[in-house]
Order: sequence, then structure tokens, then C-alpha cells
Amino acid sequence: MDDFYREYILDHYRNPRNRGVIETPDVTYEDSNPLCGDELRIDLLVKDNMVEDVKFSGKGCAISQASASMLTEMIEGKSLDEVKQLGKEDILETLGIPLSPVRVKCALLSLKVLKGGVYGVPDPDEEDL
Repeated sequence: MDDFYREYILDHYRNPRNRGVIETPDVTYEDSNPLCGDELRIDLLVKDNMVEDVKFSGKGCAISQASASMLTEMIEGKSLDEVKQLGKEDILETLGIPLSPVRVKCALLSLKVLKGGVYGVPDPDEEDL
């Protein structure tokens, strides 16, 4: 089963979904993971409290970029309240493979950036997401 998830991660890395920027986003936030050098920005277009469009941009390892791609697919069409309910287990479950502590930081960068955008600043309780 790990092979399936590894291929799924590589597919999202090689063929990222929702890569790009939104010209006039309602929400935008960016951050980095200095341990790995990952950099990530997420833009949201919000209408009637729903994520109408989402894009991500940046650079980094396969885990961080695939995680961002997967997360954008998860949140498109969701309400901001639903987006705020997402947690680290949602991301790690979607990735589907065990990760070392350093790779967990890579995987959770997209969630950290997303939460930073929807809350305005990262939630201190979500430091370890």
C-alpha cells in the first residue's frame, strides 16, 4: 500500500493541482520551512464564505509540494469554517505514508500557510499542527 501512496505523492509533485497565483486573492499567506528550504504561498478566492478558487506557489521538496497540491483539492468548494477544522491528521492521512519528524514539517507547511491565511496569523495552538 505504501507504494500506492508514494506514487500518489509523486504524481501530485510532478503534476501539481491548482499551482499558480490568484491575481486579486481575498486571502493570501506565505511561509517557509527553513529546515528543508521549502517556500509556499496559498491564495484563496472566497465568495459567500466558500473557497471558490485556490492556488499555491512556491518551491520545495516532493512532500511539501505534493501536500500543498492535495490540500488545495481538499478545500476547494468548502466553507471557511470547514477549512478551519482541518488538522494535521487530515494531511498525514491523505499522504498515507509514515514520515520522519523533519518530513512531517514539510508535509504540514501547506496547512500552516493555509491556517495563517484564514486566521490572519498562525494559530499558536497549531504550532506543531
